[in-house]
Amino acid sequence: MTDTILETEGLTKEFRGFVAVSDVALKVRRGTIHGLIGPNGAGKTTCFNLLTKFLPPTRGTIRSDGRDITGRKPAEVARLGLVRSFQISAVFPHLSLLENVRVALQRQRGGSYDFWRSDSLLRRYDDRAMALLEDVGLTPYAQLTAGELPYGRKRALEIATTLALDPVMMLLDEPTAGMAHEDVDRIVALVRRASSGRTVLLVEHNLKVVAGLCDTITVLARGSVLAEGDYASVSRNPEVVAAYLGTEAGEQQQSTEGVPAHG
Repeated sequence: MTDTILETEGLTKEFRGFVAVSDVALKVRRGTIHGLIGPNGAGKTTCFNLLTKFLPPTRGTIRSDGRDITGRKPAEVARLGLVRSFQISAVFPHLSLLENVRVALQRQRGGSYDFWRSDSLLRRYDDRAMALLEDVGLTPYAQLTAGELPYGRKRALEIATTLALDPVMMLLDEPTAGMAHEDVDRIVALVRRASSGRTVLLVEHNLKVVAGLCDTITVLARGSVLAEGDYASVSRNPEVVAAYLGTEAGEQQQSTEGVPAHG
C-alpha cells in the first residue's frame, strides 16, 4: 500500500477541439483532505468527472492504489472504494431519511437493492442507519421524507449515504454550494469528522472552507495545474492571486494578504 491513493498523469479532456483539462498531474495522499480549486471555467468539474469516471479522458492515465482505473466504469470505481457525491443533492425525495441510508447500506449484501423485500428483512440495517444519521446530526429527522429537508440538511443526508457505502475515499463536488453560513459551518465540521480514517478529495468554490479544511490544495486555471501546496503557500502565489483577482488587482493584493479566504 503506497502513500498515494489517487494519481493522474497527463490527464487531458478535449471537447471538439476545446481543451477543458490539459495534462493534469495530480497526487492525492492517503488520509488527507485534498482540495481542487480554481476560478470559474478552470476545469474543476471536468477534472472531477474524469477522476470519478463520469467522463472518459481524451488521453492520460488515472491510478488508484497503483491500479490503472482509466478505463473503468463509475460503478466499478465505486466498488473499489472511491465514492462521489454530486453538486446537486442526490437523494430519494419520497423516502424517509432512514430509508435513504438503509438503501445505501444494502450494498453490503453484494446484490440488488431490496425495495420489494419485507420490512422485517430491511430492519436489520436500522441500527447502522440510525448511527450514520446521528453522525451527521439528522437523528431527529429520521422519519421525515428527504424532500421535506432544507438544502443544507439534504447535503448532510447525502454525506450519510456516501458513508454508508464505507468508502476508502470520498470525492465531494462542491459540498457547501448554495448554503447559508450556518449550514456551511455544519458541513465543514461534518466533512472533517467523515475524513477520519479515509481520504477526501473535494471540489470547492468557497475559499474559506478550503483554507480551514484542506491539507493540500491544487489550483487549476484554464484546465491546467497552476499551483499546489497548503493554503498559506497557494494563496500568496502571484499566479494564483492574478487568476482569481485579475493581474492588476492581484499585484496589489499580493503585497498584502494573498487570495482572500471567502466564497
